[in-house]
Amino acid sequence: MTPTPHSYTSPLRRLIHALAVVAATSALALGVAAPAFPQAQRQMQPASEARRPNAPAPDADRARASTDDAKSAAASSETNRANPSAEQGQQSAGRDHAAQEATRKLPADAITDHALALPGRTLRFKATAGSIPLFDGDGGKLQAEIAYMAFVSGDPAAGRPVTFVFNGGPGAASAYLNIGALGPWRLPFDRITASGPAALVPSAETWLDFTDLVFVDPPGTGYSRLTGGDEVRRRMWSVDGDAEALAVFIRKWIEQNGRQRAPKFLVGESYGGMRALKVERALEQQQGVGVRGLVLVSPVLDFANLGQRRHVPLSFVANLPSLAATARELNGGFDRAALKAAEDYASGEYLADLMRGERDQAAVKRMSARVAALTGLDPALVERLGGRVDNGTFQRELYRSRGLVGSAYDATVTAFDPDPFAAETHFADPVLDASRAPLISAMTGLYQGVLNWRVDRPYRLLNGEVSSHWNWGRGRNSIQAVDDLRTVLASDWRTHVLIVHGASDLVTPYYANKLILDQLPVYGSPERAKLSVYGGGHMFYSRDASRRDLRSDAEALYRAALRQERPAGE
Repeated sequence: MTPTPHSYTSPLRRLIHALAVVAATSALALGVAAPAFPQAQRQMQPASEARRPNAPAPDADRARASTDDAKSAAASSETNRANPSAEQGQQSAGRDHAAQEATRKLPADAITDHALALPGRTLRFKATAGSIPLFDGDGGKLQAEIAYMAFVSGDPAAGRPVTFVFNGGPGAASAYLNIGALGPWRLPFDRITASGPAALVPSAETWLDFTDLVFVDPPGTGYSRLTGGDEVRRRMWSVDGDAEALAVFIRKWIEQNGRQRAPKFLVGESYGGMRALKVERALEQQQGVGVRGLVLVSPVLDFANLGQRRHVPLSFVANLPSLAATARELNGGFDRAALKAAEDYASGEYLADLMRGERDQAAVKRMSARVAALTGLDPALVERLGGRVDNGTFQRELYRSRGLVGSAYDATVTAFDPDPFAAETHFADPVLDASRAPLISAMTGLYQGVLNWRVDRPYRLLNGEVSSHWNWGRGRNSIQAVDDLRTVLASDWRTHVLIVHGASDLVTPYYANKLILDQLPVYGSPERAKLSVYGGGHMFYSRDASRRDLRSDAEALYRAALRQERPAGE
C-alpha cells in the first residue's frame, strides 16, 4: 500500500501565501488585478478536489476559477469604492491574517489515501496529519499550534460518529492509544524493550470500522507547541485551561470538516480520563458541542483515592484487588470472576480491620495472614507492614528471590533489579520506560514515512516539563471529576460512559473506580455507566485478548449511545 499525498506546503510557501493575502486584499481594494502566488492549503479537502502540490488544474477548473476570481474582484472593488471603511477593514483583516499565518511553524496539513488489508475486510480511509492554531481572540496573537492525526473512513455526511482521543500525564502524547489500541496501525509492545523493533503492523482491532478517529496532542506534547509566554503556559498547563483549549480545538476541527451533525465521542487514558470529562463540560457549556459517549481508559477520577497514606485505610482497600490479580496471574492466568473474592474481602473484613487501626494487634494479625495469602508475599513481611502493603514494596518483594522488579504500570511485567542485595533500589519502570523509544520511533516513522508530514523537532511522547509545571489549582489531591461524571449522566439521557481498566495496574487501580461507580445513582439504566476489567495493566491493550475485548465493549457502547430509546423512568 502506497499513500498518495494530496497537499503539502512548506513553511516558506506559507509565508508566501501570507504575503499574497495582503497583496490580494490591497489590489482588490484598488480595483486592480491581484498578483499570482502559489496557494497553500491547510484544511482537509474532499478527495475529488485534492491535488498534489503544483499539479495543474483541469482547463474547466481554470476557466471557472478565473471567472469566479474576476467576479469577486469586481464585486469587492465596487463595495470598497462605496464604503471606504470596508476597504480599511479588509486591509486590516488581511494584515491580521497574514501576521497570524507568518507566526506558525508547523507544516501545512498533509492528506493521504490508504487501503489497509485486515482479516475479512479491506479498510479504506483518508488520513490527515496537521495542526490547528489557537489564537488570543479574533486577530490576536498565536498561542498554540495543536497537532493531530485524523483517520476518516466512509461518507462523513451519512452521520458517521467521530471520536476525539487523547492520553494523560499530564504531558503525554496520544501515541499510546493511537498505535497501541485504536488506530489503523499498531505497534506490538507487549513486554517490549527499549531497543525492540519499532515496526508498525495493520491493526485488526482498530475502531475505524465504526467511528472516525482524531488523535490530539495537547500543547507541549507530541509535535504540538506553545507560542505564548508564561501567562499562556500557566493557563494551558492547568486543569481548566487545558480542557478549554482542547474544547476549542475540537470545535474548530468539527467546523473545518463540516462534522456538526456527526455524533461526537471522547476517549481519554489515565489523567486523560479526567480530562475527557472536563473537556465534555467545556464543549457543551462554552463551544456548543454535545458529546454522545465517553470511553475512559485506566482513568483517575479522584486523586484523593490515589497515594498510599497509612492513615487513610481506603487507599489500601482500593489497591488490594490489583495486588491479588497480579499474584493470581503469575500462578494461573487472568480470571476476572476470581477477583470477586479479593474485592469482597477488601471492602468487607479488610476495611473493618484497617479501621480498628495498628494498635489492635489481633486485627493486624488477621489481615496480615489474609493479605499475604492473596498477594503471595511473606506473611512475616506483611505483618511488619501492619497489613498495609505499599506498591513499591510489592513490586520488589514479590520477585526478590529471582532478582527482579515489577512494573507499577503492569505488575506482572518484570526487569532485573539493578541492585538486588541493597535494602532499597531505584529502577527504570519495565513498561513505561521500556516502551518510550519504540513508541517515539514508530510515531515519527508514521508521520514522516506514511503520512508525509515532517516536523524538524523532537516528538515529545512524555514531556516532564508539562507535568512539573502543571497547575492543579487548589492542590493535586483536591482534583476530581466525579461531579462532572454525575452531571454528564444526569443531564443527557443519550450519553453513555464506559470505564475500562487492567487488573494488574498499580498506578490507577481498577477497584478505586468501582467503589466510586457503586456510589452513583442509576441514571435511567445501569448500562449507561459501565466498568470492564481486562488482563494486563495500565496499557492493557498491549495484550491481544484485552485489546479485542476493549474493541468489542467500545463498539457495544457506540451502538447503545446511538440508539434513540429513552431509558425507563426518564
